[in-house]
Amino acid sequence: MIVTRTPFRIPLGGGGTDLPSFYKQEGGFVFSAGIDKYMFICVNQPIVDDLVRLKYSKTEMVESVDDVQHELAREALKRLGFKNSIEIVSMADVPAGTGLGSSSCYLVGLLNALHTLRREFVSLKDLAEEACDIELNTLKKPIGKQDQYMAAFGGLTTLDISPDGKVTVGNVQLSRGVIDDLEKNMLIFFTGTMRNALDILGDQSRATEQKNKTVVGSLAKIKDIGLRIREAVETGNLTRFGRLMDEHWQYKKQLSSKVSDAKFDRLYEIAKSNGALGGKITGAGGGGFFVFYVEGNASRLRHALAQEGLREMRYRFDFEGTKVISNFLNYRVAG
Repeated sequence: MIVTRTPFRIPLGGGGTDLPSFYKQEGGFVFSAGIDKYMFICVNQPIVDDLVRLKYSKTEMVESVDDVQHELAREALKRLGFKNSIEIVSMADVPAGTGLGSSSCYLVGLLNALHTLRREFVSLKDLAEEACDIELNTLKKPIGKQDQYMAAFGGLTTLDISPDGKVTVGNVQLSRGVIDDLEKNMLIFFTGTMRNALDILGDQSRATEQKNKTVVGSLAKIKDIGLRIREAVETGNLTRFGRLMDEHWQYKKQLSSKVSDAKFDRLYEIAKSNGALGGKITGAGGGGFFVFYVEGNASRLRHALAQEGLREMRYRFDFEGTKVISNFLNYRVAG
């Protein structure tokens, strides 16, 4: 039995520029943070039969990997040559559809477990690229490369993406004091709304490919703001970071009409009137979690958003990325 633990992530700047429709034209840049909310994947090999069993929000029990409905699990198993005789169970601290990268966390954690089952060492970068290849090329999803890399690496991490898709991973080095201030002042609230990010990302990708001036111009601004956010955080100027988040959100809303709505705009204004310097919805938008940066009395912001029915999610940063936390091999490799 193999158990992996893979962190969710909070985008800090540059989100959306990691999609091929943009980085193939201009190159992308993303600054993100892994957090201590995790996807857990347990992989086991049955002893008494050769069935394929999956347990997630649904339960599957089939005779062949080809019959698996969960497309990420199916393609990961096929990629590594598994045909039958495997059991996969997943559990997560945060549900899918909330903008923290759950699909890629599932895939990266599963690939990590399957390679471990085969006694194969795979680097974090290779795990991320394998996941990108499955999601972007095999399954043709209109997504970017941020989620797979952040699931693999965690930490306070930058991704420079060249037009040919090559990703350069950077580790942002911060003092313990700056890390503590970020964790204390950057608050996360669940909006109570879950959504399908593919609809929003599909809109963005099509508009970018068609060279829509508003969308392409907004993404160029978001990339520049992402670079300035990294500089602000690296120099410990977190007040500037908070204000740049506000600027980032204004451009993000121009990527698709589905990113925000009247409800979310109202919540954002309530947050700003109660001490938030800036913020944004995580992931593609349209629901999930709001992230706000506040200085001074954070209890005022907490109270105001609690009155609106938003639940805060406390967190710490994760600096380990995906990892195997249990390895009890009952050794029998399917194939």
